Amino acid sequence: MNKIDCAHLPPEVDYLVGIDGGGTTTRARVWHRSGVRVGEGRTGPSGLMQGHAQAWRHITQAIAQACDGRLQPDWRPVTPAHCALGLGLAGANHAPWVSHFLAADPGFARCVLRSDAQTALIGAHGGRPGALVILGTGAIALARDHDGRERWVSGWGFPSGDEGAGSDLGLRALRATQHALDGRGPSSALTDAVYRHCGGTAEALLAWGCRADQHAYASLAPLVFEHVADDPLAQALQAHALIQLEHLLVATNPDGRLPVVVVGGIAQRLLPLLPQELARQLVQPQGDALDGALTLCFSTETEPSHA
Repeated sequence: MNKIDCAHLPPEVDYLVGIDGGGTTTRARVWHRSGVRVGEGRTGPSGLMQGHAQAWRHITQAIAQACDGRLQPDWRPVTPAHCALGLGLAGANHAPWVSHFLAADPGFARCVLRSDAQTALIGAHGGRPGALVILGTGAIALARDHDGRERWVSGWGFPSGDEGAGSDLGLRALRATQHALDGRGPSSALTDAVYRHCGGTAEALLAWGCRADQHAYASLAPLVFEHVADDPLAQALQAHALIQLEHLLVATNPDGRLPVVVVGGIAQRLLPLLPQELARQLVQPQGDALDGALTLCFSTETEPSHA
């Protein structure tokens, strides 16, 4: 989004803020009502499955980072009362998390929440029909048909869902490492790397697993791809992730008629391996999740749509 029309904002709103928050990072993009893009910030995770207090803390930190040293002298301070906030957050399809999060709103002039998949879909296709597959820390896919209906795939969350995503790969890699230590499975370069990453002793590995969350497991995923060239276990995990990506694409766009955008760190590793019949459906995104989140700033709704 190269420009934004703020002419019809309420007088108390000086800043439009788009937020993209997942299980690993939070990004903020801030515009001033004059049409000037202020800046962007990046902080820790704000997925609602990790708690609303953490989410609000990282959101406010990302906004502060986006604005630090970038305000013009005649602009008002970037306080919640002067901001319209559009949020795309992981976990916004679960009503109890949403209610706790919105109840803790620190006083934004406008606060509109959707799933990060919905805002990413809006941004990717400029609000037009299309499909989006996200395979990063977690996994979810969403399509909007020409009649306006939405179709959701995956998004069931860690640890029962997120197949093929970073958290899933990390969990599988840790399990294989535990099996190798027990003699229930073979040791490999990947299990050795996971062992070192988690502390290098059986006691440290146990402690790491006891405190690990979705984000922590996803931090093991890069080790999988680092060892794909010469480790059968890493190769098997990559093949598992590729199959899951293919399943997401087929389920989200069964007739192959919609343009599809695929995003996420794990997905980018796998795209060169996709079969041609799926790869030909893919298009480049017109915008990103922050562009989609910013469009919410012009809405007066607060309740998110649910899967």
